[in-house]
Amino acid sequence: MIVMKFGGTSVESADAIERVSRIVDSRLKKSPVVVVSAMAKVTDQLVAVGNAAATGDCDSALESLENLRARHLRTAGELLGAKRSASLAPRLEKHFSELENFLRGLAAVRELTPRGSDYLLSFGELLSSIMVADAFAVRGLDAAWVDSRGCLVTDASHTRAVPQMESTRGRCKKKIVPLISKRKIPVLGGFIAATESGVPTTLGRGGSDYSAAIFGAALDAEAIEIWTDVEGMMTTDPRICPEARTIKRISFKEAAELAYFGAKVLHPATLLPAIHKNIPVYVLNSRNLKSTGTEITAQAPPSRDTFRAITAKKGVSIVNVVASRGVMVHGFLRSVFEALDRHASPVDIVAISEVSMSFTMETKRLPKKLVAELQEIADVNSEDQQAIICLVGEDIHGKPGIAASVFNIIADAGVNIRMISQGASEINISFVVKEEDVPKAVRHLHGHFFPESRKSLKKSRAARSKANGSGTGVVRSRAAAATGQEISSASRV
Repeated sequence: MIVMKFGGTSVESADAIERVSRIVDSRLKKSPVVVVSAMAKVTDQLVAVGNAAATGDCDSALESLENLRARHLRTAGELLGAKRSASLAPRLEKHFSELENFLRGLAAVRELTPRGSDYLLSFGELLSSIMVADAFAVRGLDAAWVDSRGCLVTDASHTRAVPQMESTRGRCKKKIVPLISKRKIPVLGGFIAATESGVPTTLGRGGSDYSAAIFGAALDAEAIEIWTDVEGMMTTDPRICPEARTIKRISFKEAAELAYFGAKVLHPATLLPAIHKNIPVYVLNSRNLKSTGTEITAQAPPSRDTFRAITAKKGVSIVNVVASRGVMVHGFLRSVFEALDRHASPVDIVAISEVSMSFTMETKRLPKKLVAELQEIADVNSEDQQAIICLVGEDIHGKPGIAASVFNIIADAGVNIRMISQGASEINISFVVKEEDVPKAVRHLHGHFFPESRKSLKKSRAARSKANGSGTGVVRSRAAAATGQEISSASRV
């Protein structure tokens, strides 16, 4: 049995869902369980609808909801034909009626709570999974829709719920395993879950990958396939470096490090259940039925390059905390860490000196109350619009001179480094620069550490130019078109 997850761009239209059905059909011998995201951009639209209603603008919210309704019904019609879509429409309408009632109530109270947000955002995956299950059935695939909220059990930490694996395993064995034994294809929505008592929750944005890994672990899957819109994980962001290439094999540790430090092809938590159960994960391209993509396993062959990949995490703030005079050093550090714990504030990089501390955190997740509390014991300032650049590779700290090479390249690029993290992990070198310096820094680093990529790109461009009988202008425009599509690659920055 395998778990196959399809992202928003993989189910964004009737044509895309048609491709998904063909991919699933090719995996029938492996007894697939299918997990799907909401259609592309639907979750963002639901967020906007909720915000509009919460400000009292009910008319605008309902108008946007009508657009969502029309899109889903139109796609259902294109997928299923008039007769079958007519039978599906009442099931979709039921959810849209619930949404409309919720938005009217939200406009009245003008407060969108975390619990309300989870309820609102759950509709995207509910609608897409229902539609995909019917599309499979029309195409001869024996599919059965399963409500994820009855299978994936979490705590009540709304908007970022934590899975309860034992309860989830029990629910999956009861609701999913019997379907598999009957050779049916269970189809579930990702991202959504519920508490033991049935209150809807979500795993956080991008959580459909995480859902797939949780289901894979709960069902003891042979493999987990993450189908997205690019050809696997890449050595860096192809929008910055067109010469970036696909990584064929990568270790769990390396992939997890890349995901945490900005790689968008995987949710940072995706690999945790897979690591625990030692289940291989494959990142594949849903626009290419023969995609080989990237294989993620416990151990991967050594890379021929110094690093496996380069990624970056934007939207970061540096917070500098300097102890006031008279404060004991150990007491100061303890107070800072206790404050971070009280506000559940995860940090990326920490630098500590005798009476000062600097740390980085996603700007959008930096609580004002945390800053105010720290200001009571120290002088505090923050610097926004920063980014963390991360170079990942197995055992890089056992290779002399690598750090010097990295920082010399950055210096040659004319980029100033604000913070450095080396030694905390055996597989990465991380440092902080201004957001605006990311493209320049990444291009210089990739050009130096992945020289074969540059050679391969030049050969490819020359071959295309010769075959087309056209100048470099045409080749350049095609490369731009290829890298201008929506990218959710392993190294998005």
